[in-house]
Amino acid sequence: MNPAPQGPAASARAGSPGGAQADGPALYIGLMSGTSLDGVDAVLVEFAPDATDAPLRLQVLAHHARPFDDALRAELLALNRPGPDELHRAALAANAVARAYADAVAGLRATLGGWPGPVRALGAHGQTVRHRPGEFDGTGYTVQLLNGALLAERSGFDTACDFRSRDVAAGGQGAPLVPAFHAALFDVPGQPQALLNLGGIANLTLLDGAGGVRGFDCGPANVLLDGWCERHLGQRYDADGAWAAGGRVHDALLQRLLAEPFFARQPPKSTGRDLFHADWLAAALAATPGAAALAAQDVQATLLELTAASAAQALRAHHAAARQLWVCGGGALNGRLMERLQARLPGVAVASTAGRGLPPLQVEAAAFAWLAWALQQRRPANLPAVTGARGLRLLGCWHPAG
Repeated sequence: MNPAPQGPAASARAGSPGGAQADGPALYIGLMSGTSLDGVDAVLVEFAPDATDAPLRLQVLAHHARPFDDALRAELLALNRPGPDELHRAALAANAVARAYADAVAGLRATLGGWPGPVRALGAHGQTVRHRPGEFDGTGYTVQLLNGALLAERSGFDTACDFRSRDVAAGGQGAPLVPAFHAALFDVPGQPQALLNLGGIANLTLLDGAGGVRGFDCGPANVLLDGWCERHLGQRYDADGAWAAGGRVHDALLQRLLAEPFFARQPPKSTGRDLFHADWLAAALAATPGAAALAAQDVQATLLELTAASAAQALRAHHAAARQLWVCGGGALNGRLMERLQARLPGVAVASTAGRGLPPLQVEAAAFAWLAWALQQRRPANLPAVTGARGLRLLGCWHPAG
């Protein structure tokens, strides 16, 4: 189902990046599909008229989640590793991701019963299948599969996408990008705090309360937990961490996993399935005495503890002053993981971002709505202190609606 294009008049008002802005509410769509490969989150966001001022004020008017179908999910997972005929398969997968995103936009519209006003643009992340910034030739690359032109064609909206590659071209990691949004929305003067996004990969945003912002990927989150759960239970995820909660942490395996050099690297740093995947776990199991005979449930408990331990260690090492940790992403709904984070961070209040007015499954999608807004306003949206880029850059490519 394709929403009707807004037409030439509306397109002229919304315009290309830097164009004149429409009167009325500033409505943007954000679309996110993460490393967990569970599907697409779509949100319609209204930004306050003075959105250029801090703190950022916005309202999520609707949220629609749409799972990937099994065939697309399997192909995207396969494309994370080398294989035959990759160029052809990746191009078709990019088309399929665009269609899935357009279907999510249609589902969002159905949830609302129609758009409440002109939508100025949508921001879409795409599906990361490779992330190797700075490697090989000194620049490296990051690949988010998405045919942005097809998404603009099928949705009828100006489409911003490919947000990470410009930061990589400027010498940055291209990730994480959400700290700029977190800072705009959540920063409170005089209150050192942090945000932890628990998607497939975990990333931290560190706010010092004096305008300083840092951030980095700190390790695996759902990417290993979900994969192990699916392998042994046939379920896409461990609901509320109940299976992990019934297992026992294997200390020797945990220490082996925490010995991964990535955890000791200093920021800027980012990661993904290129490092944290099933073979990485298998190697650790084989190298740890007694681990190969562990019950699958004990491995799940150890993987959950790995996520909690690596995130807690990173927060203590880089932002010991923080007294509040706000958690978003699917991991915020994992009660056992939230318990273990709190246990490893005494003196830090650990809570979902719902406590700040934005439910955890909406934060990243809202961030990509904001990135589309920033590109249209011609406002730099990367943070060199986070990604290591040589300077501020406009992020994203723009595909005008038909």
